[in-house]
Parts: sequence; structure tokens; C-alpha cells
Amino acid sequence: MSALERTLVVGAVIAVTIVAARLTERWLSRRQLDPEDATRLRVLRRTLVSGIVIVGVLSALLAVPQIQAVAGGILASSAVVGLVVGFAAQRTLSNVVAGLLIAFTQPLRIGDRVEIGGVAGVVEEIALTYTFIRTDDRARLVIPNDKLASDTIRNSTIVSREKVAEVTLQVPLAQSLGSVVDLLRAELSSEREPQVFVSALDASATVTIRARAGNEDEAEELEHDLRARAHERLRTEGIYA
Repeated sequence: MSALERTLVVGAVIAVTIVAARLTERWLSRRQLDPEDATRLRVLRRTLVSGIVIVGVLSALLAVPQIQAVAGGILASSAVVGLVVGFAAQRTLSNVVAGLLIAFTQPLRIGDRVEIGGVAGVVEEIALTYTFIRTDDRARLVIPNDKLASDTIRNSTIVSREKVAEVTLQVPLAQSLGSVVDLLRAELSSEREPQVFVSALDASATVTIRARAGNEDEAEELEHDLRARAHERLRTEGIYA
């Protein structure tokens, strides 16, 4: 193979690699996802594109006789594993590994409001080696991923999906409120973390009932159920004539 042919082959391989990397990035960037999947996708997108470029360059080197044996050995042997293990102790690759861990364990996500080292802001970008946070004074905080993975993070966005169902009942003041509370507590004994208490005394007594639900929709359904059950129990016991 002449020098011109080798040059054309190298150029073609690099061009195909660049096109493949750009098409992959464009296809991935068009997808509309929730914060969890968007965070994973952005990190994976950069990892995948970087991998395509590295493999493409190494493949192009195979067309050069002087370094064909070296490039072929890197692509076809366990030397790749040796390189990964060797560089894993280095700062740059440790940031990449930390970035992947952050993407999948998700102590923070793109768009989350966080506080790190006493500085609060919104996560703007999670790259392969650094995470970018826009602070309240509009400055940009750049944190290495390996530091972020080992630091304490306060995330104000990720909260429990659990909700509390709450209903109130009006009970005549002539009734024994202690008995009413005991009756309702017995009725709610099978619920998660039930609470029954007198929350106000006006023209009538306000009795508040609370129980924990798995999410907002379940809490709304539970409120409907608690309201009907509590009324029926008090009516049966003669509290409501």
C-alpha cells in the first residue's frame, strides 16, 4: 500500500469516526427525559462518544505499518485492561469513574438544588470529569467529580415521594373528645403512622386524622377513605345523632 493510499485510509476512518460520534450525540441529545434519566444519558453520551473517537483513532493507526503492530495489540489484546487499570489511579480517570458513579447512584441530578461545602446552587451540568453548579450569585462552581463523589451533598430537590393523608372532622363540644379520639385511633390502627388529635376548639371541636401514604395519588385516595370510615365509625357509636 502506497503512502497516499495509507493516508486516504486513515483519513476515511477518522472521518467515519467523527460522523458516527456526532450522529450518536445528536440522536441521544434529542430525547426528552426526566432528571434521573437525563443525568445518566448525558454522562453515558460523553463516554460513548469518547469511546468511538478513541477506537476510531486506534483503528486508523492500523493502516500505518510502523505502528500497526502496536495499535493492533492495543485493540486485540488484554493491553486495554492493563491501560484502564494503570490509569485508574490517575486523577483524570478517577474523575471519569466518579462521574459514571454519580450518573447511576445520583446523589444529585441536573436541575437539582444542592449545597456543597457551604455553597448553594443548581446543578447545571455533569460532565465526564467535572460537575458545574450555578450558584445564587450567578457564579459557576466547577467541582472535580472525584471530590464530589466523596463529599457531603445536601440535596433540596430529591425528597421522599411519601405523602401524608389528612382529614378533619367537626365534633360537637358536648361529646367526650377523649372517647372520640380513642375510637378514631382504633379505626386507624391498620394504617401507617396514624395520628388522631384535637386541633381546634371553636363552635365545635376539630379533630384531625393523619396517615402516611406511598405517594400523592395514594394520599388523595386515602383521604377519601378515611373521611368516610371516620364518619361511619362515629355515627355508629352515636357521636353523630
